[in-house]
Amino acid sequence: MSRMDNSKPARRLRRRFTDEFKAGAIRLVLDEGKTIGAVARDLDLTASSLAEWVKRAQADRTKGRTGLTTAEREELAQLRRDNRELRLERDILKKAAAFFAKHQA
Repeated sequence: MSRMDNSKPARRLRRRFTDEFKAGAIRLVLDEGKTIGAVARDLDLTASSLAEWVKRAQADRTKGRTGLTTAEREELAQLRRDNRELRLERDILKKAAAFFAKHQA
């Protein structure tokens, strides 16, 4: 069966899941031993999303030995925001210093 138009299939809308739903899906993989692919199919999820949830849950369960914990990810995000803001402020101050130095002479 040929397609009349050459457009790509419609993208799925971004969905949001509750923490309880995610915890249930993670429990199926980590505690009940089901595969990520099987759980993703059963719950109509993408395997990559579920795999990311599982990876983060494993890091939290091992207190960071297998990756960044939730608290560490939040701290890293905050530090990156602060760093971006400080760089912006530094660049503004550099430009202001150069402007005033040029007009003082």
